[in-house]
Amino acid sequence: MSFDIDLTLRRGDALIATAFATDARAVALVGPSGIGKTSVLDMIAGLLRPDHGHVRIDGRLLSDRATRVDVPVHRRRAGYVFQDARLFPHLDVRRNLLYGATGTGRLLSIAESLDVAHLLDRWPRALSGGEARRVAIGRVLLSGPQFLLLDEPLSSLDRARREEAMRLIERVRDDTAVPLLLVTHDEAEAERLADVIVRM
Repeated sequence: MSFDIDLTLRRGDALIATAFATDARAVALVGPSGIGKTSVLDMIAGLLRPDHGHVRIDGRLLSDRATRVDVPVHRRRAGYVFQDARLFPHLDVRRNLLYGATGTGRLLSIAESLDVAHLLDRWPRALSGGEARRVAIGRVLLSGPQFLLLDEPLSSLDRARREEAMRLIERVRDDTAVPLLLVTHDEAEAERLADVIVRM
């Protein structure tokens, strides 16, 4: 798996730009708040169109402004975990996990590995922040993504929950074949969780 990213986007007076190419399984995009890290994830996922550049993942060209390649969002196979869990409030945990799943066969193994198997019949409003985040990660894993995009996955967590979430990301990084691109403003998080750090 490889990431080959070269993106530029102008928003008003701000210029958002990054370029990197690596075969690393876990990449952290690091920089201060407001510099455009989430916009980079949005461009990779296809939610935002860059002014210039390309997105190539594992040799597959997803976006290239020069040649007008722009693979639709639903065909990019990105597993995007947003800053907030964005669970469906009208679906219990089981149905949230299965939303967009490629099948039901891996439900229990993913739920057990993320320590949410005992929560399958609960409603999102009854979950803690850490539990909701684990369910959100499980949902994207069950959708069969080619790669994961994690936007500030440790933000708004207290110290205990932060450590729990870090262990979870390490487990996903080490136990699945799905490469991840993580956005954070915390250098220590990046050093612990990523093989390669890209600074903006």
